Amino acid sequence: MDKSSSLKIIVIGLSTTSSWGNGHATTYRSLLRALNKRGHKILFLEQDTEWYSQNRDLVSPDYCKVEFYKNPDDLKSRFLNQIAPADLVIVGSYVNRGVEIGKIVLDNAEGLTAFYDIDTPVTLAKLEKGDYEYISPESISGYDLYLSFTGGPILNFIETQYGSPCAKPLYCSVDPDMYFPEEKEKSWCLGYLGTYSSDRQPSVKKFLIDTAEKMKGERFVIAGSQYPAGIHWSSNIERINHLPPSMHRNFYNSQKYTLNITRNDMIKAGYSPSVRLFEAAACGTPIISDYWNGIEEIFKPKYEILITRSTEETINYLLNIPEQERWALGMRARKKVLAKHTSVHRALELEKYFFESVKNKRGINI
Repeated sequence: MDKSSSLKIIVIGLSTTSSWGNGHATTYRSLLRALNKRGHKILFLEQDTEWYSQNRDLVSPDYCKVEFYKNPDDLKSRFLNQIAPADLVIVGSYVNRGVEIGKIVLDNAEGLTAFYDIDTPVTLAKLEKGDYEYISPESISGYDLYLSFTGGPILNFIETQYGSPCAKPLYCSVDPDMYFPEEKEKSWCLGYLGTYSSDRQPSVKKFLIDTAEKMKGERFVIAGSQYPAGIHWSSNIERINHLPPSMHRNFYNSQKYTLNITRNDMIKAGYSPSVRLFEAAACGTPIISDYWNGIEEIFKPKYEILITRSTEETINYLLNIPEQERWALGMRARKKVLAKHTSVHRALELEKYFFESVKNKRGINI
């Protein structure tokens, strides 16, 4: 990319410095690192909250400048002079007081504005209930772009129901320089990485905890924070409370299979691939997943991913797939990720959406 096409991008997101208890940080890190490599200049604005400040695992990213603000008034007083002239200002989902921050952006940004929803089905469920925690119907119609973690029919719904001028899919992605196969001893037969969620837990129990109870001779692992104290863990399940992204590659490469579990709102909407899918696949680790509409557009079932609907089906995969086929399954998924779902692919998509939208909006010089 030549210098004339280099963009000044501001992202106001939940967090890029702390991955504790959220999937946003790894998504931002992957995308912003790729945008930086393509010559764009990025400022990430993050609220300085006690929760994340005590659990930062990437304090000084090399792909963007990070600044912290206390509240919307603080953000406006200190960063408005950078927000106004930026080529692109992105506000992310679950940003505290996001409607107020969005109004600051929409009232003052001279360039293109976008909302990046890393929680689209959850967002729409909240809007239906009149819960405008971080975005409102009015602000949706104000943003030039609605970048959605979820693809499929939901994009048309966002445009027709809420008046978005342009809703586009921007799935999460993976950086292949950080996630790749390594020869490791397989410490676990099956593993799962995910923060506790009450709606995911029944599937975690069915597909991993119950499986472990019936396969006492094998070892299992669940990594993630916020699990309640009352959960019964079989003696052959190892618990890791928090696993920073720097350890994800080793985690995936130490499993024979990894489990993907999807939240109920995501299942209902479909077309919502998790970043964990892409991370595991990039490592060549075979994936066993629950089913949701649109998964076929990401990975081909039985060829690049295994779909499970019961404890018994999960056990069957673990016991009866020959080693060579297990390995080939993971390699086919890795090939798909490298062809379609890397951070570079997402950066190129974002650039494409930006320049297409600029053509439809007057007053922006590029």
